[in-house]
Amino acid sequence: MNYTYRIDPNVVQQTELLEWMETCRGVYNYALRELKDWIASRKCQVDRCSLEKEYIIPADEPFPSYHRQQNNLPKAKKQFPHLGKVHSQVLQTTIRRLHDTWEAFKKRGHGFPRFKKFGQFKSFVFPQFKHNPINGFTIKLPKIGEVPINLHRPIPNGFKVKQVRVLSRVRGTQWYVVVTLESDISVPDVPVHGRAIGIDLGLERFLTASDRSFQERPKFFKSMQRKLKLLQRRAARKQKGSQNWEKAQIEVARMHHRIANRRKDFHLKTAHQLCDRAQTIFAEDLNVKGLTRGMLRTDCVDAAFGQFLSLTEWVCWKRGVYFAKVNPNGTSQTCPSCLATVSKGLEVREHHCPECGYRTHRDHAAAEMVLHRGQENVVSQGLWGTETACQVGLSGVYDLDKWRGAGIPNREAGKPVL
Repeated sequence: MNYTYRIDPNVVQQTELLEWMETCRGVYNYALRELKDWIASRKCQVDRCSLEKEYIIPADEPFPSYHRQQNNLPKAKKQFPHLGKVHSQVLQTTIRRLHDTWEAFKKRGHGFPRFKKFGQFKSFVFPQFKHNPINGFTIKLPKIGEVPINLHRPIPNGFKVKQVRVLSRVRGTQWYVVVTLESDISVPDVPVHGRAIGIDLGLERFLTASDRSFQERPKFFKSMQRKLKLLQRRAARKQKGSQNWEKAQIEVARMHHRIANRRKDFHLKTAHQLCDRAQTIFAEDLNVKGLTRGMLRTDCVDAAFGQFLSLTEWVCWKRGVYFAKVNPNGTSQTCPSCLATVSKGLEVREHHCPECGYRTHRDHAAAEMVLHRGQENVVSQGLWGTETACQVGLSGVYDLDKWRGAGIPNREAGKPVL
């Protein structure tokens, strides 16, 4: 469990933190350079490599793994004394960060790790503490000292601080710490229970629930776009690298930070409102990356559906509400009343089924379909209430129930009537 707090380091501490960021960035880039050189020297046959363009590494040189690069840090400190100013475990976690990215790249097949430019490395981690670093209204960071912290909510009883991540925001003018807490208490998975609703996300309405409630979409970026454009224009007129240019860039970054905070605050409040109304929530498993590449990409990025689903899942876990995602394909093209296919374009905002005559708003019909699919999933898995033979999908049981519902006696229910 992570808690984020605002800290207020003094000028000396801010300068030291920024130096640590740049040192970690240099270590990250150096380790990545070793990794790329080793790969480049082995991407083709030995007798066909170019001696002028390829970096040749001996064939018996092992792969620069995490443990090898971590063990080389003490040697590097002797050659580069400024590395000794940074806490040793902070440099080790920087190497760990690179190899986590490398392992993720090998798993997904794309997204090779990139070099970090100046200002792109914005965090580092203290992985462990012997004692609780938070004391009253200060947090004690190794080699940094005590830093004032805005402890807006206390550490829960029974939890201890496992690690602390220091974050830099708004071009190094705002600082935060993400405190990771751990406890020996094991929290069981939330079962399916209580009232269930399905939600549909969209651009006309940000959220529409199956109980006919909806939430309008605040346009965070578009409402501040005019002021943001003015600040960007002022920054573009300044001489690059000057103090006035840096001040203008800070104003632009502060505006972006404010927009992001307003959006996150709205997402959290909406998630809590959903948890107040239901104990089981189903949502669409949207292709968030695909939405950011379409014609409405600006509005989709401004709505941040991916962030909302992630925060909703976290809020549901914290409050004991069951949350699950369902297949989003065809939820707006299927009638929730009779399950017939009703094709309609995006310009059609009303659902009208020609088979059963069911009429409602398009987003409401999609939310009802999400609820229907979610209930089907949990029933087929035996998660809803008491499990019966009808709920595990046994062959023939569904037909038997239909015959009984039609009034056919049990003795005549051996075969269907043709």
